[in-house]
Amino acid sequence: MNIKESSIAAPRDEALNVARRGYLRYIILALIFVVTVINYADRAILSIAGTSVAQDVHLDPMQLGMVFSAFGWAYALGQVPGGWLLDRFGARRVYGCSIVLWSLFTALQGLVESLGLMAISAMLFLFVMRFALGLVEAPAFPANSRIVTCWFPTRERGTASSLFNSAQYLAVAIFTPLMAWLTASLGWQHVFFVMGGVGLALGVVWFWFYHEPHQHRRLSGAEMAHMRANGALVDMELNRKSHREPVTWHKLLQLFRHRNLWAVYIGQYCITALTYFFITWFPIYLIKERGMSILEAGFSAAIPAVCGFTGGILGGVLSDYLIRKGAHPSLARKIPFTLGMFLAMGLVLTNFVDANAAVIGLMAVAFFGKGLSAVGWATMSDIAPAGMIGLSGGVFNGLGNIAGIVTPVVIGYVVSTTGSFSDAIWFVALHCLVGLLAYAVIARRFERVVIKE
Repeated sequence: MNIKESSIAAPRDEALNVARRGYLRYIILALIFVVTVINYADRAILSIAGTSVAQDVHLDPMQLGMVFSAFGWAYALGQVPGGWLLDRFGARRVYGCSIVLWSLFTALQGLVESLGLMAISAMLFLFVMRFALGLVEAPAFPANSRIVTCWFPTRERGTASSLFNSAQYLAVAIFTPLMAWLTASLGWQHVFFVMGGVGLALGVVWFWFYHEPHQHRRLSGAEMAHMRANGALVDMELNRKSHREPVTWHKLLQLFRHRNLWAVYIGQYCITALTYFFITWFPIYLIKERGMSILEAGFSAAIPAVCGFTGGILGGVLSDYLIRKGAHPSLARKIPFTLGMFLAMGLVLTNFVDANAAVIGLMAVAFFGKGLSAVGWATMSDIAPAGMIGLSGGVFNGLGNIAGIVTPVVIGYVVSTTGSFSDAIWFVALHCLVGLLAYAVIARRFERVVIKE
């Protein structure tokens, strides 16, 4: 065989090897991607229906901000218990129960007007429902991280993690216009009922299809061997059952004593602040500050969402590409994060333009950058202690989602007291700078943390 023939044959051989190994892990990734799309769509319903809900049950901006924050309170508080449940009972059972329960609490929110409650009682009802929603959704992202750690080799983990993390943007891109149309056509109550029903159906699919690597009948021996040889912790769930070690306070406290972990925690807090602005106040900003209708806001919000999804995928692909080219995973995670946070700071420029097209364009660039930065879960998969993947993810996401408490309330307070979103935009943009500094200055070389006995 000459050189030209061998150069052609090499890609063919690689393709055949991939085909023989199988691709079940990509089907698993597609499943958690769809679940995460629905997860974020359910969180975002109130941002689209919020104007109509507030009008019908007589909520002012501060009260609506409190309702938005209820999810963040519960979601943050539920992360460590959710991570413990994952380490104790595994992703299949915990995640499946989470899907079913969050779908029920989504549907129940649609009943608030029919109950005939006064404004303060309606606010309390919605607060409780949003709190319950956040509590039962708490295991979702630690479960995603755990599943990716089990199923994907190190050099594929960045792309896999960025894909499920980017589901939040696709949720907005697809469901925001759909929910806006349902709200305008049938009433906001129907949005909660429809999304709750979709989630319950997805829960059935989850329990039918998802199993851990060592139990999945469709996983070939070749794919299992490939995953194990290249860094996937395929035996993590098996080891969880065979020799479970108790989590002591000593071990837990070490998750708060490593500089690199704190850098990643701060980065997650900052990027989550942008997320909560986007899924709570952004459509209302377009309606109240920019004079758009509900339908216009729904379709306009989809444009930055598509850009965020594109940036999210690109961030993971770039990170994995750098690893394949020989870069240390530490550098491969830091480059897309810091570059993305720099681009996301551009959202502050919306305070200096008048045209709605310019606002959407700037937001699109900002959320492209936010998506590019979405490598935090891949970083956690790289550095979390091997025996505490679920709990580490819970701490990481719990601290990050304190932003889900702070951001909606601060924005609600600013808008209520100033009558404008200008200062709120500055508040959100500042998080981009802090996140950039966390990865660029605080973090050292990312390595897997070893827990000392």
